[in-house]
Amino acid sequence: MSNRSPHHLSEALRSFLRSRFDLSADKASEEEVVDNIRKGVEFKGTNLWVLIFATFVASLGLNVNSTAVIIGAMLISPLMGPIMGMGLSVGINDFELLKRSLRNFGFMVLASIFTSTLYFFISPLSGAQSELLARTTPTTYDVLIAFFGGLAGIVAQSRKDRTSTVIPGVAIATALMPPLCTAGFGLATLQFKYFIGAFYLFFINTVFIAIATFIVVRFLHYSKKEFVDKNREMRVRRSILLIVLVTIIPSVVIGYRIVKRSLFENDVKRYVNTVFQFPKTKVIEHTGIYRPDNGESYVEIYLIGEPISDEMIENARLQMPQYNLRDVRLVVRQSGETDNLNFSTLQTGYQELLSEKNIRIRELETKLSAFATDTLAVRDITVEMRTLVPDLHDVTLSKAVRYNTDKTPADTLVLCVMHLNKGKKLAAGERERIEQWLRVRTKTDSLKLYTE
Repeated sequence: MSNRSPHHLSEALRSFLRSRFDLSADKASEEEVVDNIRKGVEFKGTNLWVLIFATFVASLGLNVNSTAVIIGAMLISPLMGPIMGMGLSVGINDFELLKRSLRNFGFMVLASIFTSTLYFFISPLSGAQSELLARTTPTTYDVLIAFFGGLAGIVAQSRKDRTSTVIPGVAIATALMPPLCTAGFGLATLQFKYFIGAFYLFFINTVFIAIATFIVVRFLHYSKKEFVDKNREMRVRRSILLIVLVTIIPSVVIGYRIVKRSLFENDVKRYVNTVFQFPKTKVIEHTGIYRPDNGESYVEIYLIGEPISDEMIENARLQMPQYNLRDVRLVVRQSGETDNLNFSTLQTGYQELLSEKNIRIRELETKLSAFATDTLAVRDITVEMRTLVPDLHDVTLSKAVRYNTDKTPADTLVLCVMHLNKGKKLAAGERERIEQWLRVRTKTDSLKLYTE
């Protein structure tokens, strides 16, 4: 029996957890981290050109619907610098850094949107692909992705070794570049709902990466600059809180609706797969339309096979509340009795079609066999005849149809023309022997042999 008291066990557990979650082990110096983030804030020269190239790459990826290309653009994009600079500046009360970060951030956004708008304006591909559409409807999940990605990013920035995969991973997860390019697509094609949705997603990512940076900076107890005007400091804090609320509330509403729609679609699928199971009737398609605000939600089901009765449809309608489908209208569309679209008819039709195909295959096989039989093996016969006639030069051998004077075919015969070497002739007995051999070899009695 252990003599350790509960207090000692609690202290041991706290010590274990503290050692596991301690961030001070490989922490870089505060001056080094701040200086590194300050450098990333500046947006000129190399950073600007890399941003423009990354924008073109991301726009191309969205245009051709290539996930790999979009990921590549995220990796080379330098967008994280000014955003982390904003979070750091608020965390250490460096409002000069905040001004610089905001100024460079605004220039960065304008440059990216201008570049992507220019690309999509001249691009011959104007359709909205799935990768592009995915950046037009931000939700609460995007808030969480940006927040936790930002936490990972600033923690990695505060380490001595910055060569890990964390920063590239954060760039991919938070996806700053694709929403900006999608906003450019919205402007280029005058589809402003795409512009608003995509820019809102980019704004969400920006705000919550900055908030995550601010939280980690305060958690690491970075020294704050003394701020004489306490009222100004308080106004900045309130402004940040207001920005967070304005950013998160619409995303929560959109996310809630998406979750409700997803749950509705799952309920519809479960309902159709369970209730509409009949031996001679099958569901070929079903659609669930969710309209919580501006209309009635309904489920539309298309059936094929033997029509089901009104009583069965009503029974199915009464079961809808069991599947969380209260106040949802049921629409059943099925083939009428005169449509002859039942399964026995379909099966008979398929059997007739298969039988017809089999007959056609047999006819083609017969013709192929006849063609193979009617074809003479001229090469082999020539080689064999050379052993019979040493003076043979070449052979012309073919099948021909002989017509009567009334233009009706009389029969088919084999014509053979033997070309002998110059000055050579066949003896009478030798000619008869070759003719007899050719009749056997070509399997015909109708044969004409000529020698030249």
